[in-house]
Amino acid sequence: MDKSLILNEIKKHLKFKTDTELANFLGVKQNTISTWKARNTIDYDLIITKCDFINANWLLTGKGEMLKDTQLKASAILDPNEFSKSIPLIPVDAFAGIGDNGGYSISESAIEDRYIIPLFDGKGVDFLISVRGSSMYPKYSSGDIVACRFVRELLFIQWNKVYVLDSKSQGSMIKRLIKSNNPKTVICRSDNKDYGDFEVPMEDIQSIALVVGAIRVE
Repeated sequence: MDKSLILNEIKKHLKFKTDTELANFLGVKQNTISTWKARNTIDYDLIITKCDFINANWLLTGKGEMLKDTQLKASAILDPNEFSKSIPLIPVDAFAGIGDNGGYSISESAIEDRYIIPLFDGKGVDFLISVRGSSMYPKYSSGDIVACRFVRELLFIQWNKVYVLDSKSQGSMIKRLIKSNNPKTVICRSDNKDYGDFEVPMEDIQSIALVVGAIRVE
């Protein structure tokens, strides 16, 4: 099947009007789309990762249904303007894997849903994630949704603020970070007084994000 037709069908489904919008969605340069069309080829792995609603057999052969099911994620039906404003909700385990990729990019396949929350406009929120456990009670309860912004450099930590972090030794957690007397470690503190402080080596931290807000469902 003509790969241009496949790309156009994907673009149509996502309600994108231009190749530039599609390129931005896929995270590639606009001329990459032009090259694919000229060479009648596409990056299958990238398309499947970014467009997890697509039937892989249709992508490879052009036969059958384009959609692998009828239960589409919000990211698949938002128009371009809404998509740019939406915030991805990811499971805790997905955050634990972000650092393994050597960067702070969230795979579209790891996103549970996307939400438009005007309250967080202009706050640089990168993702939403659910709180697990009671260690940060009463500040945050299990089941609360916190809005987070990635910290690109550990040097920019704001002490005594709450962060979601992924450590190699203890996995993902939400803690208040306190400056340690040892410059090679940070102190993790819970708001729940039943939990004690503990130190984590800076080199043990793979990913870190500042909590900038929260949503609570009673």
